[in-house]
Amino acid sequence: MPKKAKVFQKLSREIYMAAKSGGGDPDTNPSLRMVMDKAKSANMPNDNVDRAIKKATSGLEEANYEEVTYEGYGPGGVAVLVEALTDNRNRTATDVRVAFDRNGGHLGETGSVNYMFDRKGYIAIERENLSLSEDDMLEKVLEAGGEDLLTSPEVFEIYTAPEDFTEVRDFLENEFTLAQAELTMVPQTTTLLEGKKKEQFHHLLEKLEDDEDVSEVYTSIEA
Repeated sequence: MPKKAKVFQKLSREIYMAAKSGGGDPDTNPSLRMVMDKAKSANMPNDNVDRAIKKATSGLEEANYEEVTYEGYGPGGVAVLVEALTDNRNRTATDVRVAFDRNGGHLGETGSVNYMFDRKGYIAIERENLSLSEDDMLEKVLEAGGEDLLTSPEVFEIYTAPEDFTEVRDFLENEFTLAQAELTMVPQTTTLLEGKKKEQFHHLLEKLEDDEDVSEVYTSIEA
């Protein structure tokens, strides 16, 4: 399956789950709004989005998806969190375990890795054509209720408490075009990999992200 089609398939599942649990109106369903934003960033056609929402809200029986999280370690002890959306828990667990085992890693017990990450809201605003200093943006971020601002020549990166994410996103969206806006897991510490272990780790990451059941992969590798 071409990579873009696989991404769209994963997003359709997430949209379906969000709409099924909270309704098909993104104005009253923050989870659906976030997935729709992600779909927009991935250039997913509106027809695909609408189709997934209609499936979820039609009342007809569809696949029974469940959310599952796997925790493990990659080469060099890099912490890895894998979030999956699956209609077959045994298949997904086997595929994830094989990806770890064949690429220098291993799965851990529940809770073995999760505590090393913090749940955060993440918003990115590209600086191109934006005449705003770091101090001015920091003032905006604090006014919006954000926690932290990281700046590079290309982008402003804003972090929020998860419960404040929607409010901060909506505030900033009124003034800026957001390149990215999502809830994420941020590692408390990072691990530097070099040489063969780094190459092996990226192969593990590729295998996990290519799995059609895997929604997100978070790691503690140092960028």
